[in-house]
Amino acid sequence: MSTLASHFTGGRDYLAACTLGLPTRGTVRAVRSDLDAAASGRPDVAAASRAVEAARAAYARLVRSPVGDVAIASQTSVMVSLVAASLPDDAEVLCPEGDFSSLVAPFAYAGRGIRLRTAPLAHLADAVTSGTSLVAFSLVQSATGEVADAAGIAAAATRTGARTLCDLTQAAGWLPVDATLFDATVCHAYKWLCCPRGVGFLTVTPSFAAALRPVQAGWYSGDDPWSSCYGTGGTLASDARRFDVSPAWQAFVGAAPALEMFADADITELYAHATGLAARFRAGLGLAQPARPSAIVTWPDATGEALARLTARGITASGRAGRARVAFHVFNDDADVDRALGALGAIRAHGAGGLLAGDGALGASGLFAGDGACAPGGAGRVPGLLDARGTGARTAPDSARHVVALSYSI
Repeated sequence: MSTLASHFTGGRDYLAACTLGLPTRGTVRAVRSDLDAAASGRPDVAAASRAVEAARAAYARLVRSPVGDVAIASQTSVMVSLVAASLPDDAEVLCPEGDFSSLVAPFAYAGRGIRLRTAPLAHLADAVTSGTSLVAFSLVQSATGEVADAAGIAAAATRTGARTLCDLTQAAGWLPVDATLFDATVCHAYKWLCCPRGVGFLTVTPSFAAALRPVQAGWYSGDDPWSSCYGTGGTLASDARRFDVSPAWQAFVGAAPALEMFADADITELYAHATGLAARFRAGLGLAQPARPSAIVTWPDATGEALARLTARGITASGRAGRARVAFHVFNDDADVDRALGALGAIRAHGAGGLLAGDGALGASGLFAGDGACAPGGAGRVPGLLDARGTGARTAPDSARHVVALSYSI
């Protein structure tokens, strides 16, 4: 992780990649160079266009999608609205309760009799019926950090003939992702992928693309954008590029180096790093480990006291839906865990359990003991780690490469 971390100038005490990622050194250099060129009277539009395609290609590699199935976008809600506009009248859309509004609201206000139904994320697969046209869900929940049972949801949709739309915004960048398991995915890349805000991606399978109407078509949706600037735009691109929106050039200039960095990284190593830090933090607070490991940790904080303690110690965290929220990414390390636990009072260790258990003190080892727990010093079993088949084996592997299979069993 040290090699990846070296791409960032800062990161100490920053536990908010789930809110806004930090720019890489490459991103800062690229944007500054582009702005300097523009300020000198020599903006390089051709270079910006090349950056768009480099970003598209890198993102495709990262989520293991054919590059021809990737469209560029700006915001999640815009991409979701494209899908909503293409659903048949009276279609039923199933979403998790409390999912992010940019994913849910476009369906709620789509009109034409489109019906929105919700179910708890843990039971979303069971809630899919033969009357469901589309299952739309975030792979990782913004408010809680919970990781969806993507394989189970996709399988349930396949059995009933429903389409799937998965939001990867809180997942891509730390969690191994295979976009081809879903009919469509969306991602706003300014969080875990550390891109400038305004860089988004839509992946869509050819069969689902055939059912989508390019209602946001413009000059950049043309087969040759520079020959599509006037009138109806000429011939639309034959692949997912027909759903492109005109790119925010400087944002994509900054996005390309960040996306290439993540696409080149060992995602299983990054996954093990981020979820390992999160697991250690949960143990220090006495929080249960989730069924599927997550780099996001949340806990009840209705009064905002926990967030205030973190802020007072110079730690950047966030609060959502009455919960305190921290996130661990490539630029974080064990010192960030220790400093956050210290800010929350967990360094006052004088008994068993964690900050949120018993008398509120952290156990001497800072790690769970007993059933499904880690031994002192972090050795032993790590709750939630899956084996290569995703069957729930709990033994921590010797090599980070075997933490999780690159199948969607996670």
